[in-house]
Amino acid sequence: MRLGCIADDLTGATDLALMLAREGLRTIQTIGVPDRSLELSAADAVVVALKSRTIQVQEAVDQTLAAAEALRNAGAQHFFFKYCSTFDSTDEGNIGPAAEALLAFTNSGFTVACPAFPANGRTVYKGHLFVNGMPLHESSMKDHPLTPMRDSNLVRVLQRQTRLSVGLVPFEDVEAGPEAIRAAFMREQSMGHQVVVVDALTDSHLRAIGLASADLALITGGSGVAMGLPEAYLAGANLFAPGVNTFEAPAGREIILAGSCSSATKQQVEVALANGIPAFRIDPLALASGALNARTVLDWIGTQQAHGPMLIYSTAAPDEVREVQHRLGRAKAGEMVEEALAEIARSLPPRGFTRLIVAGGETSGAVVNALGAKALAIGPEIDPGVPWTRTLSGPDLALALKSGNFGAPNFFLNAYRMLR
Repeated sequence: MRLGCIADDLTGATDLALMLAREGLRTIQTIGVPDRSLELSAADAVVVALKSRTIQVQEAVDQTLAAAEALRNAGAQHFFFKYCSTFDSTDEGNIGPAAEALLAFTNSGFTVACPAFPANGRTVYKGHLFVNGMPLHESSMKDHPLTPMRDSNLVRVLQRQTRLSVGLVPFEDVEAGPEAIRAAFMREQSMGHQVVVVDALTDSHLRAIGLASADLALITGGSGVAMGLPEAYLAGANLFAPGVNTFEAPAGREIILAGSCSSATKQQVEVALANGIPAFRIDPLALASGALNARTVLDWIGTQQAHGPMLIYSTAAPDEVREVQHRLGRAKAGEMVEEALAEIARSLPPRGFTRLIVAGGETSGAVVNALGAKALAIGPEIDPGVPWTRTLSGPDLALALKSGNFGAPNFFLNAYRMLR
């Protein structure tokens, strides 16, 4: 195994697995720390999907190290810690503490931090993260219900999370190519920096960073910075032929479960509703009062006879989300919706639903755990960072697990057109 990867949420893991597979590495994604019953020896890369982004710091560190130990036991030569391209975290963590623990685990003293993903509008310049050209702290991420991002300076953000000294490899070094980036790494290490934020504005920058970082024991970042690793490891063979745009899926019914309240998912829900997709909205306040539960939703599903997908969603506007959080508490509001969607998901395969789109990282983790899937095969890309996958364990399902922030407005419609 060339590369053992640990992602702090499920959709981020799928995003990274897609990137590695598309660029040439035989890749398997596992749901949670893999046990010895999973056959991983044929993989060049294994991506472990955790649900550690918003849990307590020590618990996140413990899960991360458990995943790293399992990957090392399976033969991983290098490690990759994957987090969101919008650097979702708080001043306490969990990016900094997990990276710090992995540096100690790999017995190395230096790593990079690069969340850039230009294909989805995430770029880093002079250490500042931009979302579609807007500073992170001015983007919709400032209103994220769990990890509101109020500072676009990643050097500053990361330094608040870790005891490691944080430096910067700026645009000028990255633009000059892999050798200049390696020289910048040496410069930053000589200055005492143990982790460096790296600028990136284009895919060519990401490939150069990947080539420059390939010998590091640990790399951290978004899936974009992994773009150059397969070329470094395998001389650039391609696993998926260009133009693959259909996917063999098990026969069955189609459903969308949307728990994210991001602006991208909100648009996707609006487009689905405008196109007449039958829909049921889950109101967290109704869940809390007992006026609504999973059985209510499943009964509604049972009344739907139309062909094509249906939509179950809790997506709401930021002011509605704030009101719910004020009344129920931030953690409780999210947990209630995740639990309801997980309970619904558990009952879907017996009802003939085998083609599921799930929107939201936290929601995806809850749903996949409820379904009992332990590993996924990676299929073709629907939109940047989001592939179709097919389960390798548990019920035979086609799953599209989407970060709340990812995908075009017509994502839900386009995704199902790829299935055969």
